[in-house]
Amino acid sequence: MILPKDRDPRLITIRRGGTLSDTDHQLLALWAAACAEHVLHLFAAARPDDPRPRQAIEQARAWARGEITMSQARAAGGHAMAAARDLRGAARHAAYAAGQAAVVAHVAAHDLGAAAYAIKAARAAAPHGEGERAGRLECQWQREQLPEAIRELVIDDQRLRNDICWSVFDC
Repeated sequence: MILPKDRDPRLITIRRGGTLSDTDHQLLALWAAACAEHVLHLFAAARPDDPRPRQAIEQARAWARGEITMSQARAAGGHAMAAARDLRGAARHAAYAAGQAAVVAHVAAHDLGAAAYAIKAARAAAPHGEGERAGRLECQWQREQLPEAIRELVIDDQRLRNDICWSVFDC
């Protein structure tokens, strides 16, 4: 569960009654795609012939550029998450991160899903006893990738949703 019961209007587009601009929505999608891509190798190591998570990341970026519809990006996200079904550990979390990145086109608040699953993937891939440190390093890397325009929004959202995102944003 990564979405709160009450949705934050800062993460709802203006045309749907919130305050999120299209430009910032696109930046959230691009940041989520970067987070997912950073751990994609963990999925690829387990399933090198399955293109669905990579395609989801590409579709997230294509949506942000205005090249595809929200429905196309959302569908790619579902396919990436389906690729995770029979996996465990880091590979599963990496596929979920890719799926979450693609569905940011539909619901902007999924950006933290991509980031949180990427952190979970980094933790799961770390040597025994190093998971927490690996997760903190991944979280710090993600924050370094944040565009200035959405930095404050994302950091505040991480603070607000940390508990429902497995407390991965304590970095």
